[in-house]
Amino acid sequence: MLEIFKSTETRMLEKVDAISKGCWVNMYAPTAEEIAKVSNDAQVDIDIIKDALDDEERPRIERDDGRIYIIVDFPYIVHDDTGLAVYETIPIGIILTDENIITVSLKDSPIIDEFRKNRVKEFYTFKKTRFALQILFVISSYYLRYLKQINKKTNEIERVVHQSLKNKELYAFLALEKSLVYFTTSLKSNKVVMDKILRFNYLKMYEEDKDLLEDVIIEKTQAIEMAETYHSILTGMMNAFASIISNNLNIVMKFLTSITIILALPTMVASFYGMNVELPFEKNTYAFAIPLILSACLACLTAYIFWKKKYF
Repeated sequence: MLEIFKSTETRMLEKVDAISKGCWVNMYAPTAEEIAKVSNDAQVDIDIIKDALDDEERPRIERDDGRIYIIVDFPYIVHDDTGLAVYETIPIGIILTDENIITVSLKDSPIIDEFRKNRVKEFYTFKKTRFALQILFVISSYYLRYLKQINKKTNEIERVVHQSLKNKELYAFLALEKSLVYFTTSLKSNKVVMDKILRFNYLKMYEEDKDLLEDVIIEKTQAIEMAETYHSILTGMMNAFASIISNNLNIVMKFLTSITIILALPTMVASFYGMNVELPFEKNTYAFAIPLILSACLACLTAYIFWKKKYF
């Protein structure tokens, strides 16, 4: 998909048909024809565009012939076969030329939608450096937002798992733990890119742009700390709840075993009195009641002993 936007004099964002000076070119899951068109019209190396479409590409920043190429990871949500939400990351490329800014990714994202719907303050397509920093800032804010969602889901699963004897909740914990691993790895790589921008002056920045970049780095650092903290907590919780589930199962098995023993005693008495030999009290008027009473007494005595020993 290829979209071209340009800020108007009235500070509105309008969609245009052709690439011109001061416009923003947005591509997600582009076709080969769209890649070739943007590469030709914007004078951008086609390999750089394709790099951003590689889901294994690592975050980095490069400068070549006055153009700046930035690749960072952004978060998005997918669902596995069981319907559990999994948070993953994929690259997004930000290309700054002399006249335009180009964004490239494999998927459309609510992060880009913030700009497409003109929700970001002081956003103009012709202010390329500030626009790039604003994208990085929104990406950082989405990491924090998704980390809070992960923490909320962790608390919800924690309440359920206390009474659970199933593996479903552990699978949910595993999905969240995998998401945190993705986030931590991507955030650390993104922060390296931010530090390079700050130290080596890849972008021509005014004072307010430097302040925005520092805010991005602060957000990234906070997100990294949150991801690492949640990952440590989640790992400990998974180990603890695995033991809890195993212990809950042991309690149930102990209860069922106790009931089996209690029920086995009347069966044993009935087996003895069912033998085809001469038995005590067999000629007594209460010959049928005696085994019943004996069975009940043995069962009650055993149940009392198990109860005192807290077997159930």
